[in-house]
Amino acid sequence: MSAHAVSPQISFDESLIRKYDQSGPRYTSYPTADRFHNGFTEKDYRQALMARREKPEPLSVYVHIPFCNTICYYCACNKIITKDHGRSAKYIRYLAREMDIVCGLLEPRDVRSLKQLHWGGGTPTFLSSEEMTALMEHLKNYFTLTEDAEVSVEVDPRKVDAETVALLGRLGFNRISVGVQDFNLEVQKAINRIQSEEETLMVIHAARANGFISVNTDLIYGLPKQTIDGFAETLDRVISVSPDRIALYNYAHVPHMAKPQRRIALEDVPGPEEKLQILALAIEKLGSAGYIYIGMDHFAKPDDELARAQREGTLHRNFQGYTTHADCDLLAFGISGIGKVGATYVQSVKTLDDYYGALDMRKLPVLRGYVLDSDDIVRRAVIQQLMCQFELFPAKVERQWGLVFDDYFATEKALLPPLAEDGLIDLLPDRIRVTDRGRLLVRTVAMLFDKHLREAEVRGKYSKVI
Repeated sequence: MSAHAVSPQISFDESLIRKYDQSGPRYTSYPTADRFHNGFTEKDYRQALMARREKPEPLSVYVHIPFCNTICYYCACNKIITKDHGRSAKYIRYLAREMDIVCGLLEPRDVRSLKQLHWGGGTPTFLSSEEMTALMEHLKNYFTLTEDAEVSVEVDPRKVDAETVALLGRLGFNRISVGVQDFNLEVQKAINRIQSEEETLMVIHAARANGFISVNTDLIYGLPKQTIDGFAETLDRVISVSPDRIALYNYAHVPHMAKPQRRIALEDVPGPEEKLQILALAIEKLGSAGYIYIGMDHFAKPDDELARAQREGTLHRNFQGYTTHADCDLLAFGISGIGKVGATYVQSVKTLDDYYGALDMRKLPVLRGYVLDSDDIVRRAVIQQLMCQFELFPAKVERQWGLVFDDYFATEKALLPPLAEDGLIDLLPDRIRVTDRGRLLVRTVAMLFDKHLREAEVRGKYSKVI
């Protein structure tokens, strides 16, 4: 398949993708989470929280709900498979306890405002109606949602009826992310996730009927038993209901890291050639349907906030992916959550026993973290610009950080010409621009500016770029 344009923002060049299909970070942060270390302690996190008192800006909050009724074999998330709601009821009580400790260190309640709230998992809608109501009440006890706040939730359509969606709307949610993956029954059997088109569409229609302003659907390419023709049918069905955003994730078969994937036979997983063809098909169909390529795995309608933010140069990337709120510190509550406060990253413990044990002692459940130095902060800004805007203006970097770009990034500058020769980037007099052919490989460009990656040479830890 030769290079061909599929939208004004992106083109698919198979030869280029083959050459640069290496492992690399997703850059939801810089430095990346594998740089976090156990030398970072609860005391460090407390200091970062208290430092916010001098500059109380709006916040973003992520709540991790780890529970699922059943296991999806492809999933590599931190989850707990159970049908026991006694476990989730206890978890919500401890979430409130964690909020109480964190907010006791933050600025006063009257200036503690939320611009963004997201429930992820696991399956947040594992919670009963009473549990979801209680959790939202806890959040509203400690934070004030701004009038224009983005309040989003991830939903498994197999576990939700129209009344649950209506309840989510009454609780204040205005954005919903619906897991689809693939409508093909053979694929669904292979991943242990039988999900009809009817129940999926019910959730989408119910969300719109209950005032949700944005509907996102999640798809995965490269799943076992997946074919080009089968995934084409899934794409057509999804496009027909016109979601505002579509996330197209790459399935990474790593059974040594994600134990549930051991139930997937390697011979059922599409080979590299077929997987690339599935990706090319998806990009072409989404482009033809009018979706804008935001970056990484995200597509959005031209009038969506993400697309507008990208055009205006205000798009940002954090631990939840692309966002319009670059100015927000991110507080994460629950096991394994990752947050950012000032120049500090922090990740919570990963098991319920460790989580409950810390909170029983009125300690924050810190597993590890990282404090950025001045070089990290500069490089974070550079990588954000590349990942979000697909271009970098050296003069702007110089003005913002008081440095000479060619001197500071001399090593990186020497590595850029080969990428330009291959057509990933254009080296223009005033900027470095990722080409339409290079946008699918933007991680490759960003990796050149990753000092930690270059020094440690641990690329084998990361997922493939494509």
